[in-house]
Parts: sequence; C-alpha cells; structure tokens
Amino acid sequence: MMYYVHRLSDHFIGFNVFFYVTFRAIGAAVTAFLVTLVFGNFIIRKLTALKLGQPIRAAAEVHRLAELHGGKQGTPTMGGVLPIGAVFVSSFIWARPGNRFVWLALFSMIYLGALGFFDDYLKVTKKKSDGISGRLKLVFQIALAAIVTSVFLSSPLLEVQARSLYVPFIKAPVIANMSWFTFVFFALVIVGSSNAVNLTDGLDGLAIGCTITVAFAYALLSYAAGNFRIAEYLQVPFYPFAGELTVVCSALVGAGLGFLWFNCHPAKVFMGDTGSLAIGGVIGVVAICCKQEVLLIVVGGVFVIEAVSVILQVISFKTTGRRIFVMSPLHHHFELTGWKENTVIVRFWILSIIFALLGLATLKLR
Repeated sequence: MMYYVHRLSDHFIGFNVFFYVTFRAIGAAVTAFLVTLVFGNFIIRKLTALKLGQPIRAAAEVHRLAELHGGKQGTPTMGGVLPIGAVFVSSFIWARPGNRFVWLALFSMIYLGALGFFDDYLKVTKKKSDGISGRLKLVFQIALAAIVTSVFLSSPLLEVQARSLYVPFIKAPVIANMSWFTFVFFALVIVGSSNAVNLTDGLDGLAIGCTITVAFAYALLSYAAGNFRIAEYLQVPFYPFAGELTVVCSALVGAGLGFLWFNCHPAKVFMGDTGSLAIGGVIGVVAICCKQEVLLIVVGGVFVIEAVSVILQVISFKTTGRRIFVMSPLHHHFELTGWKENTVIVRFWILSIIFALLGLATLKLR
C-alpha cells in the first residue's frame, strides 16, 4: 500500500522515496520487527493458555538429549505464527501490491505454515514428537512446487529464464532449457530448503538466527536481480519482478530479529514446524524467483550441513549399523560431545554469516 504514496510527490517531493525498493525494504524490516515485538508476549500467553507446549522426546536412544532439554518441556510451540504474520503484514504494507513474485512468496509461506501448524497440532495433542508422516509432508511440498512451476511456465515473460539453470562463477546458464526437469528442480529446491530449516530448528534461536543472515543475503540478491543495471554489471539473470522480493526478505530479517527476542536461550517460545517449514519454503521460492537456486547451497550453508548430517547418519546406520555422529542433526552431535547449547548456537550463527558473505562474494567472481 505504501508504494502508492509516491504518487503524492507532486504535492510534496519527499513522498517520492516510497517509489524506491530500498526505502520500502527498510520500512518493511522495521515494521516486521515492531509487529513481532509488540505482539510477541500476547501470542506467547495465548499459546500457553491453549496448552500448546512442545513435547520432548524421551526414548532410550535420546535419553541424554532429554536430560539436557527436559526443562524445555511445555514451552509453547507454534510460535512460527508470529514471524509469518509479521512478514505478511509488513510485506502487504510495503511491497508493490501488483507484483506476482511477492504474492507467490507470501502464498508459499502461508501454505507451508499451515502444513507445519497442523503437524505441530498433532504433536501437541498426541503428546509425541511425531506429527504428520514424512511422506504426506513431501506430497504437500511437491504440490507447492507444482504451483510455483505453473506460475512461471504460464507466463511467456518468465518461462524462458525459469527453464534455465545458473550456477555460481559462470555468467551464462549451464543448461538453457531444463524442459520437464524444471518442475523436478523446483521441487528439490523447495523441499530441500523447507526441510533443511526444519532440521536446523532444534536449539533456542539457532534456526531463526541463521534465517536472518540468509534472508539478508537474498534481499541483496533479489535487489540485484530486479535492477537491470546492477544485474548487467554483475552478470546475473535479470527478472523485472524480483526487486520487490527485497521487501519480503527484509521483512523476514525484521521478523527474525523480533522473534529472536523471545526465542533466544532460554526460549520463551518455539517456532515449531509452523515457522521452520514456512521460512525454509519461502527462502527456496525467493531463490527460484531471482534465479539463485544453486547459490542457496552456499548462502544457506548451515542449513545444508544440518540436512546432510541427517542423510549421512541414516545411510551409514542402514548400511553398516554404525553412526557417524553421536546424534543428528549436527547441532545435537556437538551438544552431546560437551558443547554448551549457547556455544553451539553462536558458532553456527558465525558460520551462517560467513556462508552468506561467501555467497555474496561469488557475484563478482564470474
């Protein structure tokens, strides 16, 4: 809505700033932060009153972890509704309303947030750590990938670039036309990103802290992709609609900082699958929209490492009967080998910042 204020610049030249993405991105970040901060305690009280507490696994094989995290039993979960709501409200206020990428990103976030909410609800009501089956989650995530793919392929303006595959360090697309593999590729990005953030969300503030750095990096990448001169200078794909995603990503940065206010150790609220699936999914969709999908492996390095640690652990145990790590995801391995929870969290945040900087550095190495 605030975008249209620039039309009043004939009456006062200062209103012209509302035309610029950079100004509105800052406004979105501040708005999302304040919305999260203002409504945080209210949401926490409501979740507590509804007795939506996080169940803690207590199986024999994870008894050590249960001892470490036993005090968190009953901490309200589903707190992901807070950053999701803040991002939506902030983007609605500050982003250009007619931009299709903005609505695609917001739809994806709410879609996966609803999936995660149902998963959390089942966990809470059953008093177990198992909610929706992994296969059913996968079906819904693939369905979202189909929707995203159809949006791109239904537009002649977007179709050609959507089918192209770009990788860091190379100016031209390595594959000019992925054809039917476009859907498979988009599914891999969305499913991988969504589940990777979900796996990372195991310690207070860990996932949301890493989200902030990734969202900030993609705010810059989206701005570059949506600005013809910058895109031409950096030799990155130009998408005329991608610039507005800077507002969405900035809103996610602000909402992340606001949620971290309550989620830092010791956490007053957990985001649950409600938040982690939604945040991971929207990051994946943004990466697709600015044609920086492969770069997400670098920028979201912490998320990737966490996901890979789970995959390697499962493969090793099923093939050899041995575990590579004390426990996966990787943050639990370090926690069970003696690192304090805060130590694990802060060190992973540091790694996330470094990965984001490395990803941004590739823009000039082409």
